[in-house]
Amino acid sequence: MQKLLIRGKKTLSGSILVSGSKNATLPILAASILSNKKIILKNIPLVKDVFTMIDLLKYIGMKIEINKKKKILKIIKIKKKLNTTAPYKLLKTMRAGVLVLGPLLAKFKKAKVSLPGGCAIGTRPVDIHLFALKKLGAQIKIKNGYIYAVAKDGLKGNTIKFPSISVGATENAIIAAVNAKGKTTLSNCALEPEIKDLIIFLKKLGCDISSNKRKIVINGQKNFKQVSHEIMFDRIELGTYLIASGLMGKKITFLRVQPKIIKTELRILKKMGIKLIQKRNSITVLKSEEIKTINIKTEPYPGFPTDLQAQIIVLMTKAKGISTIKENIFEKRFMHIPELKRMGAKINVRNNKAYVEGPINLSGAEVMATDLRASVSLVLAGLVASNKTVINRIYHLDRGYENLEKKLKKCGANINRI
Repeated sequence: MQKLLIRGKKTLSGSILVSGSKNATLPILAASILSNKKIILKNIPLVKDVFTMIDLLKYIGMKIEINKKKKILKIIKIKKKLNTTAPYKLLKTMRAGVLVLGPLLAKFKKAKVSLPGGCAIGTRPVDIHLFALKKLGAQIKIKNGYIYAVAKDGLKGNTIKFPSISVGATENAIIAAVNAKGKTTLSNCALEPEIKDLIIFLKKLGCDISSNKRKIVINGQKNFKQVSHEIMFDRIELGTYLIASGLMGKKITFLRVQPKIIKTELRILKKMGIKLIQKRNSITVLKSEEIKTINIKTEPYPGFPTDLQAQIIVLMTKAKGISTIKENIFEKRFMHIPELKRMGAKINVRNNKAYVEGPINLSGAEVMATDLRASVSLVLAGLVASNKTVINRIYHLDRGYENLEKKLKKCGANINRI
């Protein structure tokens, strides 16, 4: 099993071209099930989760070509009748596979989809996906680790208020509703930029969708157009590298980005003492003199993203005093903290809040990645730590970061896959 070896304390400088968004690509790929026309997607991120979703779409009967050099994906032929089963073997490592439930059900009136990744209903809200689909007329039962969904007369538009904000449930409901009969009104929706990118794609397909704040109105239809769409940049990848630059950067420029989309993250980083130069499609980070303490909480967009919680904790270890971060989105998302403590971090967790003491000089150690964002926080810790750091189970990293070590190495990091 591959590992990462990092020799820390190397100053970073140069430029990084930010990849396309994994979290925008996955729902758009799921939505492509609805159409029988040719679909071209540009700026595809070459990460494991995207390839897993492509394998899932091929499994159910779609013909897909990908040009890895140009990062262009073509869906060139879709069978009129697809396999409506999404098996555990393809969903066990990727939660987003559940997004095929809505389009399969809407188009073929039935679907059998594995519960993703050993998920227990109610912990991460797959139950909200099912709540929305039931409102659209689906009959659903869960048996032997699978979701069985049927809509004998097809899905029908309805008014749905989500009991809590869920990105995946919002995406699944939107995709299902565009192929349902009549009008659907969704409220208390997630507002993430990746959802806006999905809506832009669906509008290009010919869907009738309007949105205002947390309300989305959809008029269902059956006919779709041929479409070409460029995937938005990955704001979590950008946020990760911005934090890395704050830790060890001299001068790093990030290209092909939209700073207006990450206003909250930029405001917080500036408050912590990170020097930023923003242009329309780029951000430059200059050497930071002193990192300052901060108290923040994770929230649905436009709040601070839970997917950057682990990374910013590493930055907090460099601030003089006590910083805090409250995790409001997912329980059990502090699994990286014991590993950071192995590197010398002083962090205490009470309920869903972490108290981070600094400044601490981290020292290299052998550590283990527990999930995608936790694993990249260990990379950031390794970059700033003295001596060498070895990170195990880096397959988590490959799920969501394209060429991470190559991008960092180009900027001066001493990081190698072993």
